[in-house]
Amino acid sequence: MGPVTDQDRAPARFKDIALDARDHHALADWWCAALGYVRKEQSDGAERPPEWPVPIVDPSGTGPLIWINPVPEGKTGKNRMHLDVWGAPDRLVALGATVIRKRDREIDWHILADPEGNEFCVFPSEDAVG
Repeated sequence: MGPVTDQDRAPARFKDIALDARDHHALADWWCAALGYVRKEQSDGAERPPEWPVPIVDPSGTGPLIWINPVPEGKTGKNRMHLDVWGAPDRLVALGATVIRKRDREIDWHILADPEGNEFCVFPSEDAVG
């Protein structure tokens, strides 16, 4: 097999995840608590203006970077794309998530929504989360 050329490469590759929020600071804090993430500091150490998106990161460096973007409107319909996480639904509900659908005979996961209504699926894990 010869060298890989630009023609052989996919036209895109995964970079980050972005979530929209009316209160992007509160939702960033919620996802940090839910996932054990932290707010990402700017490389120059300066603070971001409060109206800018908030990037959150996995401190272990293994999870994807998530941008929480400010938007003026609230969520109005079902997400076409969503997050899947390993976790404990009851603990996420205690943090402020809402149960959309519980795990049952048809699905092997819970469907929850974050405090702004963004749906996400929670799968049980043998590696007990935190």
